Order: sequence, then C-alpha cells, then structure tokens
Amino acid sequence: MSDPFGNLDNIQFNAADLWREEVYTDRTVGSIRVMVPVTEEGDPDLNRKTEYFAQTQVMTGSGPLPVEGPIEADSLKSAIAGFGKATKAAVEEMIERAREMQREAANQIVTPGQAMGGGGMPGQGGGQMGGQGGNPFTLR
Repeated sequence: MSDPFGNLDNIQFNAADLWREEVYTDRTVGSIRVMVPVTEEGDPDLNRKTEYFAQTQVMTGSGPLPVEGPIEADSLKSAIAGFGKATKAAVEEMIERAREMQREAANQIVTPGQAMGGGGMPGQGGGQMGGQGGNPFTLR
C-alpha cells in the first residue's frame, strides 16, 4: 500500500502568484471578496490588478445555494455599486450551467442494469435529487 502522504513533500507554494484576501460585508445581502495581489514581501504588487467578487446565497427548494461572481470594478466603492449586476450575472450563469447539465443527462442513453445514481429504472422514482422529486436546480 502506498503512503497517502508521500506527495506532500513535493507541494510548492506559488510565490509568484500571491494574493491578500479581504472580505467586506453588509451583514444582510452578502459580501465582497477583494483579492489584492502582493509580492513575496507582502507589499501590494502594482503590476497586477486587484480583483473583486460578489458573494451571496439564494434560496432554492433544496435550501440555500452559495453564489459567487466577479465584479468589474477598480475600487471598493465601484464594487459595491456593481454588486447587484455581478450577482445577477452569476445566478444566470449558474442556471444556464444547470440547464446544460440537465440537457446532457437527458441525452444519455440508459440501458437496463445501468447504475442510476440511487437505483431504479427511469420513471420508477429512483435516483432523483432535490427532495420532492426533480432536479434541485429546477426553477419554480
């Protein structure tokens, strides 16, 4: 049996791509994550651009779903102004990815005896996610 920790000696931290993470929240709607590029000394790296991300959660039939998306901004003030637009874009992208996954799943050929991620044949109630039948990403 191989040592599961054997590769840990080979892990190297990427000193050329360091970031300081700052989080600002209004304690109501969400948070803005600010990624500030830094040098190995911890000083701001003026050769790279600070990045801003909107973070929130939306309620689904299966419970809260975390959402994060980039905000086009050059300051915290402009990130605050762009929070709603970035969140909407992130949710729309997430929905489109879920729909694409649904299309791909619907196009799979299922043969008798093939595993269904929970058992059962199509139409027999087995293998569904999301509580009361159906995909957890289905919009209601």
